[in-house]
Amino acid sequence: MTSYSSAETLERIHAALEAARGVLNRFTPGAVEAEYKVGRDPVTEADRAVDAVLHKTLLRAGEGWLSEETVDDFTRLDKQRVWVVDPLDGTREFVQGIPEFCVSIAMVENGIPIAGGICNPATDELILGSRETGVTYNGKPAQASQRKGLRGALVLASRSEVKRGEWKQFESAGFNIRPTGSVAYKLGLVAAGRADLTFTLVPKHEWDVAGGAVLVESAGGWVRKLDSSPLHCNQKNPLISGLLAGGPFLRDPLHALLDRHSQTIGSEKQR
Repeated sequence: MTSYSSAETLERIHAALEAARGVLNRFTPGAVEAEYKVGRDPVTEADRAVDAVLHKTLLRAGEGWLSEETVDDFTRLDKQRVWVVDPLDGTREFVQGIPEFCVSIAMVENGIPIAGGICNPATDELILGSRETGVTYNGKPAQASQRKGLRGALVLASRSEVKRGEWKQFESAGFNIRPTGSVAYKLGLVAAGRADLTFTLVPKHEWDVAGGAVLVESAGGWVRKLDSSPLHCNQKNPLISGLLAGGPFLRDPLHALLDRHSQTIGSEKQR
């Protein structure tokens, strides 16, 4: 079996993100034509071009591949090491010219994300890290928020979920809600300590969250699915329940808040 170091894996991730940045620089956010998949999710030429350069830069013999923009052939299920990537998370923001999109990469080993990287070329942010090395934000060491309580915390919310009214129930929770595109970008900002928490109560795919999740945990934070279980990747069905992530001291307060809200909603439904 080939032996890999964290440094070598991170070098590949960094090189792939820089190559992806070069591809995206050929496009002008807000002036890109989009097609629409089933479910009205947009896809652009940029998504496909970045997918191609990531595949070329990252993949080695014996490794698996899972990407939003590549047909899944399930050979990845037999691989110990699998790349889980989203070539352009936040395509909707990219099409609209909102600088909240990113390239997300995770290396998954035996189902556990072990290293990852996120690049937002519009804001010139690069977040890179592994469980062994910790996390850097634009080359400088970073760690997750050390905030102890929810009051006054900065919580990054899905722009789409806020528009649909799904965050109205949290408006009196005492924290500051900032609508932000791209779940991967939100997780990256939490990993870098630029926000305290992020959570989504709707299903996501592994490629949406794997890169950001490993960065949060590598920065000393925590990540859990809605059922409180850890994130396990390279599943046959890559769709997961919603995700919660934040600084190390905010896990219990957030779970308590969500439990109260779920009980309230359940009571209202029974009336």
